[in-house]
Amino acid sequence: MAKYLERNTTSGQVTEITGLVTSAGGADAGKIAQLDGAGRFDTSLMPVGLGADTFTSTASGALSAGDLVYITGTGLIARASGAAAGNAAHGFVLAASATSAAATMYFEGRNTAVTALTPGTRYYLADATAGALTATPVSGAGKLHQFVGRAVTATSLDFEADDAILLA
Repeated sequence: MAKYLERNTTSGQVTEITGLVTSAGGADAGKIAQLDGAGRFDTSLMPVGLGADTFTSTASGALSAGDLVYITGTGLIARASGAAAGNAAHGFVLAASATSAAATMYFEGRNTAVTALTPGTRYYLADATAGALTATPVSGAGKLHQFVGRAVTATSLDFEADDAILLA
């Protein structure tokens, strides 16, 4: 933990202060920030518009870290699926969430909560398992074909969702 010394301008007393890992907003103005356990600044410390493009809402069902998700018509976050029309992936989650709990969806960037990928391979929204990826394009009438990104490493997908195509 990063610490610094702060002198009270009225009393002259010096106090040891711990740097902030997250910000509560204006109440933390003028305080010194520190990096988190991953060696990065928390997005709450960044200016508006700088940082991950996210949406936080309620999970409509249990979500696992790495799931591909979409926003329902009522604003909930649910697992995307290529098995039926209307469930195309809008993003992904990096942390698991229980049903009716808060979930944070990422619209773009690296999905680092996936495993067993082949670097350089194109991945698609799966039809067999909701929220999953597949290296094989989906086929079959009434299913959704959607490219969702390319593997960078065995545990990292560069999420770049394309439009979903409803197959005839």
